[in-house]
Amino acid sequence: MKTQPHAFARRALAATAAATVAIVISGCSAGGGGSAPAEYEAPDSDLEASITYGVWDQNQVPAIEENIALFNEQFPNIDVTVNVTPYAEYWTKLQTQGSSDTLPDVFWMNGPNIGLYGSNGLLEPIAGAVEAGDIDPANYPEALVDLYTIDDVQYGVPKDFDTIGIWANRALFEQAGVELPEGDWTWDEFQQTAADISEALSAEGIYGAAGGMDGQTTYYNTIFQAGGTVIDGDTSGYAAPEAQAGIQFWTDLIASGGSPTIQQLTDTTGDQWFTSGKTAMYWGGSWFRSALIDSDLDVTVLPLPTGEEQATVIHGVSNVVSATSQNKQAAQAFQVFLASEEAQAQQGEAGAVIPAFTGTQGAFTESMPDADLQVFLDALEYAQPLPVSNNSAAWNAFEAELLPQAFSGERPVEEVTTELAEQMDAALAEE
Repeated sequence: MKTQPHAFARRALAATAAATVAIVISGCSAGGGGSAPAEYEAPDSDLEASITYGVWDQNQVPAIEENIALFNEQFPNIDVTVNVTPYAEYWTKLQTQGSSDTLPDVFWMNGPNIGLYGSNGLLEPIAGAVEAGDIDPANYPEALVDLYTIDDVQYGVPKDFDTIGIWANRALFEQAGVELPEGDWTWDEFQQTAADISEALSAEGIYGAAGGMDGQTTYYNTIFQAGGTVIDGDTSGYAAPEAQAGIQFWTDLIASGGSPTIQQLTDTTGDQWFTSGKTAMYWGGSWFRSALIDSDLDVTVLPLPTGEEQATVIHGVSNVVSATSQNKQAAQAFQVFLASEEAQAQQGEAGAVIPAFTGTQGAFTESMPDADLQVFLDALEYAQPLPVSNNSAAWNAFEAELLPQAFSGERPVEEVTTELAEQMDAALAEE
C-alpha cells in the first residue's frame, strides 16, 4: 500500500523501530506467543463500549469513517475513536504503548513487525472468531494469511494488499523507438529492453530502468524468480546459487547502463527517477498508483519478467486486536466487521488501497483504466510473502550495508551474499 513513505523508507523505519521494540517489550508478554485465545463471543447489538483504532495514514481516514458509520448501524453504542500517527512515529509510539499495556484496542500491523508483537503475546489471536465462523481466512490471499500467522497462530486479518509490477512510461518507449512489451517476458528480454532505451536516450540522461535498495520492489522478487529464498526456516537463503542469481540480475542491469548507478539511486530513489521522466521502467508496488493518478505521465503496468519461475512479493496491512484491551469484545467485533466483504468493498470504493477480501478489488482496477492495473491482481497467482522474521531489523541492516557493494561491482556477488548469509544466520539464531 502507499500514501505513506516510499516502500524502502517504510521498511527501514519499521526495522529501526523493531530493533528497539525487541529490547523494550521482550519479556513483557501478555501471555506469550501462541497462547490460547480468550473466549470469543460476538456481542449483542446493544453493547456499550469505547475503543480506539490506531492507524498511520490520514488519507484513509474518510474511508475509515465510512466504515465506522456502517459498523455503528449494527453496534450503535460502540464508539470508535481513530488515532492517526504519522508513519515515521507510528512504531516508536507503538513501542511505548506495548511496553506499558496501553496499545490501541484495534490497530494496523505490518509484516516486518507481526512476529515481534505476536511472539511477545501483545496481540489477540483470531482463532475464536474463525471457529465461530465470523472470519474466514479463505477470503484473503493465502500468502497474507501466512504472513500474519506466527507459530501456527493467526493474529491479523488482512486489510489490503500490494504486489509488484513494472510501471512503464509509454512516451519514453516511443521516444527511444523500442516496442512496449506485451504479455509475459523473460529476464533477458527485460535486460535488453532497458539497455536499448538507455542507449537511445543517453543524451537526455534517461535510463531504461532503475535498480535500488528496496528489497520488496526489486531483489526479493528476482530471488524468488530464480527459485531462491531470503529466509529458509531459521537460516538465510543468500548463500544459495539461486539467491545469488537474483542479486546478480541487478548488478548486471547497472553494469550494462540499463539503470543509474547504485550511488545515483542512493541520492535519488528509483520512484523519483520515474516520476521525473528519467527512467522508462520502474519496479513498483500497486500503491504507486496514488503518485501517478494525477500526473501527466502516460503510464501502463507490465508484469514482472520471468526467471526460472514467475514470482512477486506480496505484502499488506492487517487489523489486529490488543491482547490487553479492556474492551476486547467490542474490539473483536470491530475487527470482524473490518474483515467483512461489505467493509472491504467500501474501502475499495475509496480507491486508496486494494482491499484484501477476494472480489472487492474492482474499484482499484477501474481507477486508472488505461494503465492495466489488473496486472497487480493477476500477480496473486504467483505471489510470495514479504520475507520477515521476529526481528527483521537485524538482518535488514546487513542487507543495507553489504548489498550495495555487489550492485556497484565493488565486490563479487557470491562473496557479498556469502558474508551476508553468515551475518544473517547469526542474527536469526538470536531471535
